[in-house]
Amino acid sequence: MTAAVRRRSQLLPSGRLRPGAAVSLPVDEVRAALELMLLSRRFDARAIAMQRLGRWGVHSPAEGQEAAVVGSCLALDPGRDWVVPQYRELAAYLHQGHGLERVVAAQMGHPQEGRIADEVRLLPVQVALAAQLPQAVGLAWGLRRQGQDAVVLTYLGDGASSEGDFHEACNLAGVVRAPVVFLLQNNGWAISTPRRLQSAATTLASRGPGYGFPGVVVDGNDLLAVHAVTAEAVGRARAGDGPTLIEAQTYRLGFHNTTDDPTAYTDPAELAAARALDPILRVRRYLTAHGAWDEEREAAACRAIDDRLDRAIARAERLPAPGPAACFDDVYAEPPPRVLAQRAHALAEAEV
Repeated sequence: MTAAVRRRSQLLPSGRLRPGAAVSLPVDEVRAALELMLLSRRFDARAIAMQRLGRWGVHSPAEGQEAAVVGSCLALDPGRDWVVPQYRELAAYLHQGHGLERVVAAQMGHPQEGRIADEVRLLPVQVALAAQLPQAVGLAWGLRRQGQDAVVLTYLGDGASSEGDFHEACNLAGVVRAPVVFLLQNNGWAISTPRRLQSAATTLASRGPGYGFPGVVVDGNDLLAVHAVTAEAVGRARAGDGPTLIEAQTYRLGFHNTTDDPTAYTDPAELAAARALDPILRVRRYLTAHGAWDEEREAAACRAIDDRLDRAIARAERLPAPGPAACFDDVYAEPPPRVLAQRAHALAEAEV
């Protein structure tokens, strides 16, 4: 088997194009991508503040990983392709057509209002590491057997790549040549465990060839490079050439989630170096150099984003609080007797 391929960055940290780089996205689409990245960043800030006030559930921010998420999801056709997320992929949910209002409602304790609409090709968030990967492979294989011209993009972190479900999913995907793309966001940390203690492999993408399909390493802070690599992988999958494992090398600028304190284990100098490679700064510089972005446009974009967030939060706050029975809804198609008994007991206790 061949080793994983490393793709050079297209955007330098300065925002300049690397000489000879072939741009996969026109400037107007890059501008829309930056707005989606800003939405993700500002959503994280609002979610963290709300969680600290007890008005939001546990949140896992995508700060520093926006280019990996946005660059990859833009390679999909939401009308036919599917996303199987982990838990940092807000931008991908929105790109697929899942409404921001639904995302906010779910995070504020209204699962029914947060339900993914039937026409949206998106599976629910998966908090258990790597548990979504066998589902993604099964979905991709099933779609192909049904004759559908569809590709599945699934997200995972470097920590998830150490789980058994990762091996099982990749092994099956390689055997059946499922039309699935594994987008591994290597952000340097599995909660508090650094990448160097997780695996002795030179790259995590090098595991792909062991399962019979390509592994590609890409600069995860480069929107254009991530998009180009993912578009190529989607094209391979759609043509019947099977899976690809993409390792987007990035860095988690914040915490794992709102229960975590990264100051206990991160090196401040390492974090400062990573902040200098912030993907939003890189895209902002690129667009500014092309006369397609300035402070006025950014201020307008941020105002529009904040207005969307304000309206989504206000809507969720007007929803009636779910009762005790909500814990039992949509768990079983036909609840077994013990669950029905528990539900009855919970309702009786609520009436006392």
